[in-house]
This record gives sequence, C-alpha cells and structure tokens, in this order.
Amino acid sequence: MFITDIRKEFYDVVTNQRVALLVAADIDAVCACKILQVLFHCDQVQYTLVPVAGWQDLSTAFLEHKEQFQYFVLLNCGANVDLLEMLQPDDDSVFFICDTHRPVDVVNVYNDSQIKLLIKQDDDLGVPSYDEIFRDDEEDGDSGNESDEGSEPSGKRRRFEEGAVERRIERQRAKREWEGRRREILFDYEQYEYHGTSAAMMLFELAWVLTKDTKDMLWWAVIGLTDQWVHDKITHMKYVTDVATMQRHVSRHNHRNEDEENSLSIDCMRISFEYDLRLTLYQHWSLYESICNSCYTSCHFKLWTLNGQKKLQEFLADMGLPLKQVRQKFHSMDMAIKGNLRDVIEESSNKYGMKDIRVQTFGVHFGFKNRFLASDMVHATAALLESTEKDDSASDNFLKALDSLSRGNLDRLHLGIDLAKKKLMAIQQTVASCICTNLIVSQGPFLYCYLMEGTPDVKLFSKPMALILLCKYLLKAFVHSTRNKRCKLLPLVMAAPKDVEKGSVIVVGIPPESETSDKKNFFGRAFEKAAESTSSRTLHDHFDTSSKIDLSSSNAALQTLRPSLRQTLGGGLLFISSAASVLEALSFCFVISCLNRFFVCCWRM
Repeated sequence: MFITDIRKEFYDVVTNQRVALLVAADIDAVCACKILQVLFHCDQVQYTLVPVAGWQDLSTAFLEHKEQFQYFVLLNCGANVDLLEMLQPDDDSVFFICDTHRPVDVVNVYNDSQIKLLIKQDDDLGVPSYDEIFRDDEEDGDSGNESDEGSEPSGKRRRFEEGAVERRIERQRAKREWEGRRREILFDYEQYEYHGTSAAMMLFELAWVLTKDTKDMLWWAVIGLTDQWVHDKITHMKYVTDVATMQRHVSRHNHRNEDEENSLSIDCMRISFEYDLRLTLYQHWSLYESICNSCYTSCHFKLWTLNGQKKLQEFLADMGLPLKQVRQKFHSMDMAIKGNLRDVIEESSNKYGMKDIRVQTFGVHFGFKNRFLASDMVHATAALLESTEKDDSASDNFLKALDSLSRGNLDRLHLGIDLAKKKLMAIQQTVASCICTNLIVSQGPFLYCYLMEGTPDVKLFSKPMALILLCKYLLKAFVHSTRNKRCKLLPLVMAAPKDVEKGSVIVVGIPPESETSDKKNFFGRAFEKAAESTSSRTLHDHFDTSSKIDLSSSNAALQTLRPSLRQTLGGGLLFISSAASVLEALSFCFVISCLNRFFVCCWRM
C-alpha cells in the first residue's frame, strides 16, 4: 500500500518502537540510511542496522531478527518482489519500504496491512488496477438447484443439465480470457526494470516535513540523486527535474544561514548549485589524468588509439594550457589558470564536438580548504563500498562507506577518492584492452564481452557496481569506435569471474547507448528465460534483477554445449589456461546462446 502521509503513517508509527533497518549496498541507500539515522537519534528511536547485499542476505537478516522486531524499514530493497511470499512473515510484522527499483510488485501495492510503500506516486508507476489482476473465484451455483432434479420430468431435467453445462463452459471461457488478459497486463507491466525517485530524496523530504532537515541531510540527498546520474539509472529529464527540487532546498538553507559570522566559520558547510565539468575527480587529480580517465572525454577522443592521443594534445594546445600545468595536481595549478578554467575548457570542447561538457550539479565546501563535487562523493563512497584492497567483509566496507559521508571523517573520504582513482584507471585500461583486442562480439540482437581469468584488475570487476560502470563505459567506447551502424543500436551483455574456485561468473546486461534512452532494462526476463533453458545453475541474488545474475555451470551443460561451441562463438574462448576458466567461459557461452534465441523470439512477436 502506498503511504500518502509519510509523517503520520510511517514516522509517528515507528517513533516509539524498536526498528530493524535493512539497507541495500548502494550509494543512494547509504545516504538514505544516514538521513534516517540522524532522525532516529533526534527522537531516540531504537534501531538495529543490517546491511544486505542481496535477496539471500535479506532473508537471513529477517529470520535472525523477526522475533525481536515487529517493524522493518527496507531501503532500496524489497519493492520489486512479492515480499510476503519470499519472507513468510507473521501477521503482525510490518514492512516500510523505501525503494527506487521499479516496477513495484502488484501484491505489495495492494496489501493494506503489512506492506507500506514510501514511494512517490507522481513517478510514472503505471500500476494495473486491482480488478485487472485480482478476482475472486465464484463457486458454481448449480448445486442448490440439482436437489430438486428428482421431481422434474426427464425432458426438463435434460434441458436443465444442458443449460448448466453451457453456463459452466461460458464461465470457464470467460475465466481463461481474463487470465490471458492478466498475463499480458502483467508482462507489459513487469517486462522492464527502471528506477524512480532517489530514496535519500524521499527521506530528506520526511526530515523537511518534520522541520528537522539540516545541511548535512541535504548534502546526503544530493549525493543520492547524483548516484543515480553517475550510474545512469535515471533519464536526463528526471535528473534535471530532481536537481531543480534540490536547488530550491539549497537556496532555502543558504538564505536561512546568511549571517556573516556563520559564513566565515572555519568549520562551516556551504552547498552550492553549479554548472561544472564532466571530468571525474578533476579537483583531486591532475587535469590530464582526469581527462584520460573520464568516460565522456575518453570516448569522444578515442584515447585508446594513437589518433585519439594526438587529438588530446591538440585539444590541450587549443586551450593554451602548458603541459606542466595540466599534468600536476589541480590544487597546485596557477591561480590565474584555475580562475577561468571551466570557461576555457567549455570553449575548446565546443570546437571538438563536446557541447555538453558541463552539467548541472552541486558542490560543497567544508571550511576553507576542502571542496568536493557530489560526483566526487559518489565515486569515493562506491570505491569504499566495493573495496578489494583488504579482506574486509561486506559489512565492514558498508560501515566505512557510511562513515565517509560524515564531514568529521575526511581522512576516510580521501582514502575513498584514492581508491576511486585506481578503479577509474583500471576501467580505462580494461576498456582500451577490450576495444583493441576485439573482445566485444556481436551475437545477433545484442553484443557481449567476457573478461577472462587473469585479466588485470579482474577481481575488482567481480563487484556489481564496478562491473556495471565498466559495462556502460565499454559500450559507449564501442559505439564511438565502430563503423557498424547496426551495432550502435544493440545492448551489451558482459561477464566477469566472480569466484574462481567455484567457477562462477557475474553477468550484467545494459540497454543500448543513447542520450534519449528511457533507461529501462529488459534483461531481467531474458536472464530468467535463459536460466530456464539451460542446466546451468543461476542465482538471481541482486536487487537489480534485470542487470545481474550469478552463474555456474554443471557437467551436463558442458556436455550439451561442447558440440555447438565453435558454431556459436567461433572457438574464440577455447584458448584458456585453467579448468576453472573453461567452466566459466562455457557456462556463459551457453546462456549467451539462450539469450540470443529469446531475443529473436520476442522481436518476432
């Protein structure tokens, strides 16, 4: 059931209760969690925080806490499945779900007692009406009339039985037609996955309604929104609309704290709306390294080619920037150059076809020294959340990412920025390697790429967010480099080793590259159909159901696949060193062939 009054129907209900807070492992959910924690601390609400990485973690966390808690708050998880069917809770358990994943499961929408949805209804939800998908089965009403059959003449009884059969057949036919319409309606509603309004924005609006919103909360909401833009989860129009909403809140807070004493305080916090450059981490890097490792500029210049490198040198020369300046840290550049750097870059970018080099975003100053863009925070927090530097658990990484959002933990934030730089360089090198060695193969209605075991930094891409970022970067680079117009309109499936010892891979699928795309993803159903058609063991354990599956192969799948492998892929993946890699590659190839058949069938329909 959708909540209409978030204060009365959610916050006032949990204020005097113990709450279990189940939070998904993504940046928007971490920001939403941070906002809710501050609100709970203000009102002394007792809660237990449990990070959950997937459906298995969610089920395990619920089983461990269902005896101690009646109220559960789920952040960015739970809306797109039948939660009651999956968890089998007691009748008194209540779930408050603040989730950006769409579509929302229809059972969650029409459950009035246990499911409470903290979701904006002005989003384009398109939920089918109740009568279209639910109906009560009517009992046959003929049994009462049949008791008088003995007193009726035989001819009349025969006519009565014929009429009853005809009515029963008509009811069965009507029921089949209704069920057919219901399947079509649900297929149209559930076939695409997409994202709605940021969870952090939703909870910031709650804080605003409670008149407890602070600049820190506003900044976390901005980071949650920027996460959706950085990871390409929402359309450009949706992003611009939500940025306008956040801009109004920023103006309100800045106007409220305009007194001179506060503005000059050494520990003050100032948020500003800006048209800044689409250069990743450029204020914490050198300008040259930022241009080379930003998806936007790297793909436009095609920096994996010699011509691209030459074009970059021409671009720097056109701006009139000395190489000594652009290769040193940004904060060490001459003040005269930094003063009008954005205008200079924008002017030269227009000459090279990069007319949208600047984008609407937000920045923050912590005191006099520390300045960050919202996208800097997203990359740093994501790097901490999926860190592979140490053998820390997923919960430890989650808590580090949560701590990095506090302005009192700037050391941890700077550590996250350093990790983000390493990740971006690894992505850039992997993209260049895949393009130059032709690892992207056209498989009928889509493209695919497989990262072999032994690929540099392959461990980093066993993490979902890192692999999706690589996948989007790679598809954009391929579209800019290929001359095949048809391939520019195709989606991309990509896989990387997840666990070498178990012989499993993680697979993602993204829609075609387009600035005007509606960001809806069809791969959820495709992966499900592929799993049904193969003997490979698949685990759909990610909350983004349409973009990620974990896959491992059985011996039967290998025997089935071997005769057709060369026909399917030309034998290109047979030259692999270890047995585990062969297992991964063959299982992935088999699912690829199933996906191919499924797409062809859908398009013919």
